[in-house]
Amino acid sequence: MRRIARVLVVGTLVVLAGLVVFSYSAGTASWRYSASEPARPVGTAGTIDTETAPAQGGRVAEDAAAAASAVRRTVDEATLTAKIKAKMALDDFVKARAVGISTRGSVVTLTGRVQTPAEHDLAVSLARDTAGVTEVIDHIVIEPKERL
Repeated sequence: MRRIARVLVVGTLVVLAGLVVFSYSAGTASWRYSASEPARPVGTAGTIDTETAPAQGGRVAEDAAAAASAVRRTVDEATLTAKIKAKMALDDFVKARAVGISTRGSVVTLTGRVQTPAEHDLAVSLARDTAGVTEVIDHIVIEPKERL
């Protein structure tokens, strides 16, 4: 039964990471970015201004590079979060649902409540030992079962 729960948790994390990647690649994550300038109408007839075209093309290339970088960073963050959550789900001692994980760059923040210092130490250790993590910010609270 526990194995089925682990598979479901890992599967859910993989699907969520895929949705994040898809939302960025499909352009449906526009709510994350505010428009820096209002959209201009697109003309379908007329001539091309050859004097401003190279500058406009350069701006488009810069915007595309920035968007690709943001997508890469978000995918990397989601991947780190999924790796750590999967490690916790596969561990018999750490209750993965009790520990929240957020990632910004290569810095991971752990939150939630655990029952023992050993469970706390193991959760922090699993996060620290994950490839790509440079820092772990620990906000996990140890709260014995009697108080939960």
